Amino acid sequence: MYTRCLTCLAVNAFLVLSLSWGQVTHAQQYSVSASPPAATSVPKGVILVKGAWSSASDSVTPLPEDGKIVDNIYRNAYFGMSWALPGDWTQKYNGPPPSDQGRYVLAEIVPADTFMGRSRGSVLITADDLFFTAFPATRGEELIDFTKDHLQSAYKVEHPPAQMTFEGRSLRFFAYWSPAAELHWYVFATQIRCHAIEIVLSSSDTKLIQRLMHDLNAMTFPLEDALADGDTIPVCVKDYANGSNVISRVDPVFSERRFNAVPVRIVIGKDGKVKHIHSLSAFPDQAKAIVEALAQWRFRTYLRHGVPVEVETGIQFGYLGSAPMSDVRARRQ
Repeated sequence: MYTRCLTCLAVNAFLVLSLSWGQVTHAQQYSVSASPPAATSVPKGVILVKGAWSSASDSVTPLPEDGKIVDNIYRNAYFGMSWALPGDWTQKYNGPPPSDQGRYVLAEIVPADTFMGRSRGSVLITADDLFFTAFPATRGEELIDFTKDHLQSAYKVEHPPAQMTFEGRSLRFFAYWSPAAELHWYVFATQIRCHAIEIVLSSSDTKLIQRLMHDLNAMTFPLEDALADGDTIPVCVKDYANGSNVISRVDPVFSERRFNAVPVRIVIGKDGKVKHIHSLSAFPDQAKAIVEALAQWRFRTYLRHGVPVEVETGIQFGYLGSAPMSDVRARRQ
Protein backbone atom coordinates (compact mmCIF):
# COMPACT_ATOMS: atom_id res chain seq x y z
CA MET A 1 0.00 0.00 0.00
CA TYR A 2 1.32 3.36 -0.98
CA THR A 3 0.40 6.63 0.67
CA ARG A 4 0.77 10.06 -0.83
CA CYS A 5 2.09 12.73 1.53
CA LEU A 6 2.14 16.35 0.55
CA THR A 7 4.74 18.52 2.24
CA CYS A 8 4.20 22.18 1.62
CA LEU A 9 6.82 24.86 2.17
CA ALA A 10 5.46 28.40 2.44
CA VAL A 11 8.40 30.29 1.10
CA ASN A 12 7.05 32.55 -1.64
CA ALA A 13 4.13 34.77 -0.70
CA PHE A 14 3.79 36.22 -4.19
CA LEU A 15 2.91 32.91 -5.80
CA VAL A 16 -0.74 32.28 -6.54
CA LEU A 17 -0.16 28.59 -6.74
CA SER A 18 1.23 26.69 -3.73
CA LEU A 19 4.29 24.49 -4.05
CA SER A 20 4.02 20.85 -3.07
CA TRP A 21 6.50 18.07 -2.93
CA GLY A 22 5.17 14.55 -3.37
CA GLN A 23 6.36 11.72 -1.25
CA VAL A 24 5.54 8.05 -1.54
CA THR A 25 6.52 5.59 1.14
CA HIS A 26 6.41 1.80 1.33
CA ALA A 27 5.46 0.13 4.60
CA GLN A 28 8.07 -2.41 5.65
CA GLN A 29 6.89 -5.63 7.26
CA TYR A 30 8.85 -7.22 10.09
CA SER A 31 8.31 -10.67 11.53
CA VAL A 32 7.95 -11.15 15.27
CA SER A 33 11.48 -12.49 15.55
CA ALA A 34 13.02 -9.78 13.38
CA SER A 35 14.99 -7.05 15.07
CA PRO A 36 13.59 -3.54 14.60
CA PRO A 37 15.73 -1.11 12.61
CA ALA A 38 18.30 0.78 14.62
CA ALA A 39 17.27 4.27 15.67
CA THR A 40 18.86 7.06 13.66
CA SER A 41 19.97 10.24 15.35
CA VAL A 42 18.71 13.23 13.37
CA PRO A 43 20.98 16.30 13.52
CA LYS A 44 19.44 19.41 15.00
CA GLY A 45 17.68 21.56 12.40
CA VAL A 46 17.49 18.72 9.84
CA ILE A 47 14.27 17.22 8.47
CA LEU A 48 14.55 13.73 7.00
CA VAL A 49 12.28 12.96 4.05
CA LYS A 50 11.97 9.46 2.61
CA GLY A 51 10.79 9.16 -0.96
CA ALA A 52 11.45 10.78 -4.31
CA TRP A 53 14.59 12.92 -4.42
CA SER A 54 16.95 14.51 -6.88
CA SER A 55 19.97 12.60 -8.18
CA ALA A 56 22.49 12.69 -11.01
CA SER A 57 24.50 10.24 -13.07
CA ASP A 58 27.78 11.91 -12.10
CA SER A 59 29.15 14.11 -9.34
CA VAL A 60 31.10 16.47 -11.58
CA THR A 61 28.46 18.22 -13.70
CA PRO A 62 26.89 21.18 -11.81
CA LEU A 63 23.23 20.91 -10.84
CA PRO A 64 20.71 23.72 -10.26
CA GLU A 65 20.30 22.74 -6.60
CA ASP A 66 24.05 22.77 -5.90
CA GLY A 67 24.33 26.49 -5.17
CA LYS A 68 26.03 27.25 -1.85
CA ILE A 69 26.94 30.17 0.37
CA VAL A 70 30.63 30.21 1.29
CA ASP A 71 32.29 33.18 2.99
CA ASN A 72 28.99 35.05 2.69
CA ILE A 73 28.96 34.70 -1.12
CA TYR A 74 26.24 32.74 -2.90
CA ARG A 75 27.57 30.86 -5.93
CA ASN A 76 25.69 28.65 -8.35
CA ALA A 77 27.89 27.09 -11.03
CA TYR A 78 24.96 25.67 -13.01
CA PHE A 79 23.32 29.06 -13.53
CA GLY A 80 26.61 30.98 -13.53
CA MET A 81 25.37 33.25 -10.74
CA SER A 82 27.19 34.74 -7.78
CA TRP A 83 26.23 37.32 -5.18
CA ALA A 84 28.04 38.79 -2.20
CA LEU A 85 25.38 38.93 0.50
CA PRO A 86 24.71 42.23 2.26
CA GLY A 87 26.44 42.63 5.60
CA ASP A 88 24.73 40.86 8.52
CA TRP A 89 22.56 38.74 6.20
CA THR A 90 22.76 34.97 6.03
CA GLN A 91 21.01 31.73 5.08
CA LYS A 92 19.74 29.74 8.04
CA TYR A 93 18.11 26.83 6.25
CA ASN A 94 18.68 24.99 2.99
CA GLY A 95 15.75 24.65 0.62
CA PRO A 96 13.90 21.40 -0.11
CA PRO A 97 14.75 19.18 -3.09
CA PRO A 98 13.25 20.20 -6.45
CA SER A 99 9.59 19.32 -6.94
CA ASP A 100 8.28 17.03 -9.67
CA GLN A 101 7.29 20.20 -11.56
CA GLY A 102 10.84 21.51 -11.56
CA ARG A 103 10.49 24.07 -8.80
CA TYR A 104 13.69 24.97 -6.90
CA VAL A 105 14.30 27.06 -3.80
CA LEU A 106 17.89 28.07 -4.49
CA ALA A 107 18.43 30.28 -1.44
CA GLU A 108 16.57 32.23 1.21
CA ILE A 109 18.60 35.07 2.70
CA VAL A 110 17.49 36.66 5.98
CA PRO A 111 19.02 39.03 8.56
CA ALA A 112 21.57 37.35 10.82
CA ASP A 113 21.35 37.47 14.61
CA THR A 114 23.83 40.37 14.54
CA PHE A 115 21.57 42.46 12.26
CA MET A 116 21.03 45.87 13.84
CA GLY A 117 18.35 47.26 11.54
CA ARG A 118 14.91 48.13 12.88
CA SER A 119 13.07 46.35 10.08
CA ARG A 120 13.58 42.83 8.84
CA GLY A 121 12.97 41.18 5.50
CA SER A 122 14.08 38.38 3.22
CA VAL A 123 15.61 37.64 -0.18
CA LEU A 124 14.25 34.53 -1.89
CA ILE A 125 15.96 33.12 -5.00
CA THR A 126 13.99 30.46 -6.88
CA ALA A 127 14.05 28.69 -10.23
CA ASP A 128 11.30 27.07 -12.29
CA ASP A 129 12.28 24.53 -14.92
CA LEU A 130 10.40 25.67 -18.02
CA PHE A 131 10.40 22.10 -19.37
CA PHE A 132 8.21 20.90 -16.48
CA THR A 133 6.63 23.92 -14.78
CA ALA A 134 2.86 24.07 -14.29
CA PHE A 135 2.89 27.81 -15.03
CA PRO A 136 1.67 28.83 -18.50
CA ALA A 137 5.00 30.41 -19.37
CA THR A 138 7.56 29.75 -22.07
CA ARG A 139 10.00 32.41 -20.86
CA GLY A 140 11.09 33.42 -17.39
CA GLU A 141 9.91 36.99 -17.69
CA GLU A 142 6.36 35.82 -18.44
CA LEU A 143 5.95 34.68 -14.82
CA ILE A 144 6.00 38.32 -13.75
CA ASP A 145 3.02 39.17 -15.92
CA PHE A 146 1.23 36.00 -14.84
CA THR A 147 1.69 36.91 -11.18
CA LYS A 148 0.44 40.44 -11.75
CA ASP A 149 -2.63 39.28 -13.67
CA HIS A 150 -3.56 36.74 -10.97
CA LEU A 151 -3.10 38.79 -7.80
CA GLN A 152 -5.80 38.18 -5.23
CA SER A 153 -7.94 41.12 -4.19
CA ALA A 154 -6.08 41.48 -0.88
CA TYR A 155 -2.94 42.55 -2.76
CA LYS A 156 -2.38 45.78 -4.63
CA VAL A 157 0.00 46.60 -7.48
CA GLU A 158 2.75 48.90 -6.27
CA HIS A 159 4.83 49.04 -9.47
CA PRO A 160 3.54 47.62 -12.80
CA PRO A 161 5.77 45.18 -14.72
CA ALA A 162 8.77 46.87 -16.32
CA GLN A 163 12.24 46.01 -17.62
CA MET A 164 15.33 46.70 -15.52
CA THR A 165 19.02 45.96 -16.05
CA PHE A 166 21.47 44.40 -13.59
CA GLU A 167 25.06 43.73 -14.64
CA GLY A 168 24.12 43.97 -18.29
CA ARG A 169 21.26 41.47 -18.02
CA SER A 170 17.65 42.49 -18.58
CA LEU A 171 15.26 41.47 -15.80
CA ARG A 172 11.50 41.84 -15.60
CA PHE A 173 10.43 43.75 -12.47
CA PHE A 174 7.14 43.95 -10.62
CA ALA A 175 6.09 45.02 -7.10
CA TYR A 176 2.96 44.57 -5.05
CA TRP A 177 1.95 44.91 -1.42
CA SER A 178 -0.65 43.93 1.17
CA PRO A 179 -2.34 46.97 2.82
CA ALA A 180 -3.65 44.76 5.64
CA ALA A 181 -0.30 43.15 6.48
CA GLU A 182 1.72 46.21 5.43
CA LEU A 183 4.17 43.97 3.58
CA HIS A 184 5.82 44.65 0.23
CA TRP A 185 7.15 42.23 -2.40
CA TYR A 186 9.56 43.29 -5.16
CA VAL A 187 9.98 40.55 -7.77
CA PHE A 188 12.66 40.25 -10.47
CA ALA A 189 12.74 37.53 -13.13
CA THR A 190 15.03 36.44 -15.92
CA GLN A 191 15.77 33.26 -17.85
CA ILE A 192 18.91 31.13 -17.64
CA ARG A 193 19.26 27.71 -19.32
CA CYS A 194 15.49 27.31 -19.83
CA HIS A 195 14.82 28.09 -16.18
CA ALA A 196 12.87 31.06 -14.87
CA ILE A 197 15.03 32.67 -12.17
CA GLU A 198 13.12 34.82 -9.70
CA ILE A 199 14.49 37.04 -6.95
CA VAL A 200 11.93 38.22 -4.42
CA LEU A 201 12.68 40.99 -1.91
CA SER A 202 10.12 41.28 0.87
CA SER A 203 9.78 43.52 3.94
CA SER A 204 7.46 45.96 5.63
CA ASP A 205 10.11 48.64 5.06
CA THR A 206 10.42 49.85 1.47
CA LYS A 207 13.68 51.66 2.30
CA LEU A 208 15.19 48.32 3.31
CA ILE A 209 13.99 46.78 0.04
CA GLN A 210 15.54 49.65 -1.91
CA ARG A 211 18.87 49.05 -0.16
CA LEU A 212 18.62 45.37 -1.10
CA MET A 213 17.88 46.39 -4.69
CA HIS A 214 21.09 48.42 -4.66
CA ASP A 215 22.99 45.36 -3.37
CA LEU A 216 21.60 43.31 -6.27
CA ASN A 217 23.81 45.36 -8.58
CA ALA A 218 26.67 43.23 -7.27
CA MET A 219 24.97 40.01 -8.47
CA THR A 220 26.67 38.49 -11.50
CA PHE A 221 24.87 36.57 -14.25
CA PRO A 222 26.22 34.71 -17.29
CA LEU A 223 26.19 36.69 -20.51
CA GLU A 224 23.12 35.86 -22.55
CA ASP A 225 25.23 35.20 -25.65
CA ALA A 226 27.32 32.66 -23.72
CA LEU A 227 24.21 30.62 -22.95
CA ALA A 228 23.51 30.12 -26.63
CA ASP A 229 26.94 29.52 -28.13
CA GLY A 230 26.99 25.81 -27.30
CA ASP A 231 30.69 25.94 -26.49
CA THR A 232 31.07 25.94 -22.72
CA ILE A 233 27.35 25.54 -21.89
CA PRO A 234 24.97 23.11 -23.65
CA VAL A 235 22.36 24.69 -25.89
CA CYS A 236 18.95 24.45 -24.23
CA VAL A 237 16.42 22.90 -26.65
CA LYS A 238 12.89 22.03 -25.61
CA ASP A 239 11.36 18.75 -26.86
CA TYR A 240 14.62 17.58 -28.42
CA ALA A 241 14.16 14.06 -26.98
CA ASN A 242 11.34 13.07 -29.34
CA GLY A 243 10.51 12.53 -32.99
CA SER A 244 13.23 12.22 -35.56
CA ASN A 245 15.87 13.50 -33.14
CA VAL A 246 15.88 10.09 -31.43
CA ILE A 247 17.71 7.43 -33.44
CA SER A 248 17.34 4.60 -30.91
CA ARG A 249 15.89 4.25 -27.42
CA VAL A 250 15.28 1.75 -24.66
CA ASP A 251 12.46 2.38 -22.20
CA PRO A 252 13.30 2.10 -18.50
CA VAL A 253 11.74 -0.81 -16.61
CA PHE A 254 10.60 0.10 -13.11
CA SER A 255 10.69 -2.68 -10.53
CA GLU A 256 7.70 -1.27 -8.63
CA ARG A 257 4.58 0.52 -9.80
CA ARG A 258 4.62 4.03 -8.38
CA PHE A 259 2.27 6.88 -9.19
CA ASN A 260 4.75 9.72 -9.43
CA ALA A 261 6.04 11.83 -12.27
CA VAL A 262 9.80 11.65 -12.88
CA PRO A 263 11.14 14.74 -14.68
CA VAL A 264 14.64 14.24 -16.06
CA ARG A 265 17.09 16.68 -17.63
CA ILE A 266 19.77 15.25 -19.89
CA VAL A 267 22.83 16.59 -21.66
CA ILE A 268 23.43 15.06 -25.09
CA GLY A 269 27.02 15.07 -26.29
CA LYS A 270 28.24 16.08 -29.72
CA ASP A 271 28.35 12.36 -30.60
CA GLY A 272 24.62 11.92 -29.90
CA LYS A 273 25.12 9.96 -26.67
CA VAL A 274 23.66 10.95 -23.32
CA LYS A 275 26.56 12.21 -21.19
CA HIS A 276 24.69 13.54 -18.14
CA ILE A 277 21.38 12.64 -16.46
CA HIS A 278 19.69 14.66 -13.74
CA SER A 279 16.54 13.19 -12.19
CA LEU A 280 14.74 16.06 -10.50
CA SER A 281 12.46 13.86 -8.40
CA ALA A 282 12.73 10.06 -8.45
CA PHE A 283 12.90 7.07 -6.14
CA PRO A 284 16.33 5.39 -6.16
CA ASP A 285 15.14 2.36 -8.15
CA GLN A 286 13.53 4.66 -10.73
CA ALA A 287 16.65 6.78 -11.10
CA LYS A 288 18.79 3.66 -11.55
CA ALA A 289 16.49 2.24 -14.23
CA ILE A 290 16.41 5.57 -16.08
CA VAL A 291 20.20 5.91 -16.07
CA GLU A 292 20.58 2.35 -17.43
CA ALA A 293 18.03 2.98 -20.18
CA LEU A 294 19.26 6.41 -21.28
CA ALA A 295 22.80 5.08 -21.61
CA GLN A 296 21.49 3.17 -24.64
CA TRP A 297 19.72 6.09 -26.31
CA ARG A 298 21.21 7.68 -29.42
CA PHE A 299 20.32 11.10 -30.81
CA ARG A 300 21.00 12.96 -34.00
CA THR A 301 23.85 15.39 -33.58
CA TYR A 302 22.62 18.93 -33.00
CA LEU A 303 24.25 21.41 -35.36
CA ARG A 304 24.55 25.10 -34.68
CA HIS A 305 25.85 27.09 -37.64
CA GLY A 306 26.95 23.76 -39.06
CA VAL A 307 29.02 22.86 -35.99
CA PRO A 308 28.09 19.99 -33.58
CA VAL A 309 27.22 21.24 -30.07
CA GLU A 310 25.95 19.70 -26.85
CA VAL A 311 22.23 19.89 -26.11
CA GLU A 312 20.35 20.04 -22.82
CA THR A 313 16.71 18.96 -22.88
CA GLY A 314 14.01 17.41 -20.70
CA ILE A 315 12.09 14.12 -20.65
CA GLN A 316 9.10 13.13 -18.51
CA PHE A 317 9.11 9.54 -17.22
CA GLY A 318 6.87 7.80 -14.75
CA TYR A 319 3.18 8.40 -14.15
CA LEU A 320 1.58 10.40 -16.95
CA GLY A 321 -2.10 10.36 -16.07
CA SER A 322 -3.70 7.54 -18.05
CA ALA A 323 -0.42 6.41 -19.63
CA PRO A 324 1.18 3.19 -18.32
CA MET A 325 4.29 3.39 -16.18
CA SER A 326 6.38 1.76 -18.91
CA ASP A 327 5.48 4.54 -21.31
CA VAL A 328 7.96 7.38 -21.72
CA ARG A 329 7.64 10.45 -23.84
CA ALA A 330 9.10 13.90 -24.08
CA ARG A 331 7.33 16.47 -22.01
CA ARG A 332 5.07 18.74 -24.08
CA GLN A 333 3.92 22.05 -22.69
